[in-house]
Amino acid sequence: MNPADTYLARTRREFLTTSASGIGGIALGSMLARDGVLGAASAADAHRFTALQPHAEPRAKACIFIFMAGAPSHVDLFDPKPRLNELHGQKPPQSLLKKERFAFIKPDSATLLGSPRKFSPHGECGMEFCDLLPHLGSCADDLLMVRSLHSEEFNHHPGQLLMQCGVSRFGMPTMGSWVNYGLGSPSENLPGYVVLTAGRGSSGGATLWQSGFLPSNYAGVLFRNTGEPVLNLRNPEGLPPHLQRAGLDTLRDLNQHRYQEVHDPEIASRIANYELANRMQSAAPELVDLAGESKKTLAMYGVGRPEPKGKDFRGSLPGLNTYDTFARNCLLARRMVERGVRFINIVHASWDQHSELDKNITYNAHAVDQPIAALIKDLKQRGLLDSTMVVWGAEFGRTPLGENRGGRKHNTGRDHHPSAFTMLLAGGGLKGGMVYGKSDEFGWGIEENPVHVNDLHATMLHQFGLDHLKLTYRFQGRDFRLTDVGGRVIQDWIS
Repeated sequence: MNPADTYLARTRREFLTTSASGIGGIALGSMLARDGVLGAASAADAHRFTALQPHAEPRAKACIFIFMAGAPSHVDLFDPKPRLNELHGQKPPQSLLKKERFAFIKPDSATLLGSPRKFSPHGECGMEFCDLLPHLGSCADDLLMVRSLHSEEFNHHPGQLLMQCGVSRFGMPTMGSWVNYGLGSPSENLPGYVVLTAGRGSSGGATLWQSGFLPSNYAGVLFRNTGEPVLNLRNPEGLPPHLQRAGLDTLRDLNQHRYQEVHDPEIASRIANYELANRMQSAAPELVDLAGESKKTLAMYGVGRPEPKGKDFRGSLPGLNTYDTFARNCLLARRMVERGVRFINIVHASWDQHSELDKNITYNAHAVDQPIAALIKDLKQRGLLDSTMVVWGAEFGRTPLGENRGGRKHNTGRDHHPSAFTMLLAGGGLKGGMVYGKSDEFGWGIEENPVHVNDLHATMLHQFGLDHLKLTYRFQGRDFRLTDVGGRVIQDWIS
């Protein structure tokens, strides 16, 4: 072909990226300098270059976020409302109805629904818990109970995205991804961000542990607590370790060659993920093997507990023992902290109790009460609670009104309620034995110290030594952060 024809046939992209023009090189250099990988000679170096430094001395080194997907009722578990009980069955003030959006409730015929639960004070601090949570009550002096959370999302998936990602949009990084992006992972042989599930599964599914636009090595890795820890982690039968190693080396060399051509940071993530998977082949099975735990420890967590009699519980999964699964998840979380996992997300679903509230909240509360209390006490006795933040919460609360859709004669459940709900925190440099915030006499709105979900995120990042305003990532021309355009650190929580 005529050289002139060849030149004219080149695409605009080829022109911009050719070294002769210099334009592509300038643009690439700018982007790589911004991403911190300009000086990386290899993809492995680029992966290390992305690790940042904390903005201040961290109080927390790890976080266990226990996510009760579906949303527990705050007025039945943590926030007693005698006035609500007095007015049970009566119409609520119209002023409240006008301000609220409902997922299913028909406002015109809605009535207040009191709680049958009995509350009592616990610990030296006198923190109140309902009769379904005696084990958590025994941890009262180590707990920070926040009764003034609020959100703007009243449906599950948007609310779960907001709680996990800081915004209710798809494709955004989750808390665990942001923390590991900001600090890196202390563990060489396990992921920095691990997810454990129990029950039916959350509405949000894998969108609740995605890395979004952050490199893929910051995504949560879903672990199973029995059998093969991660699907397809084992070698196929007949593949010896030395042959696998040779294959990985070849794949790494090919990726390295491509990285030197295009300097795509995702190639560095790909190499890191392959190598981590190789190391996990020995580390992950050891992690989930509880044979080395004492009988006392297993009993404390409730490992091996039978399912209660009955069927169709909202938080169960037919054919599986959710009580045992959740107990194992809590014990595994402690073992992960010991092995350097930075962020563990335990997801239990579902608490979406629109009907048969008493039956289903009893099942769910008994499923989680003993294992979570055991986790807090176990971390404390091992000297890990001071550096491990434990967070218990959900996407929102439940209405002080009874669920009345479909012409139900009896209100036996509650609808979604983002205007006021309760969360628990412990460890990681946070105050224990403290109740923060106050909801109104019905548990409907906030009277004192409102806390938005982004305020929670800002404070959690602060305990990791990360400034939520400075922990940013540029994507599509904008600097993004976990707290989006809001968030404030709540100094009253910090010990």
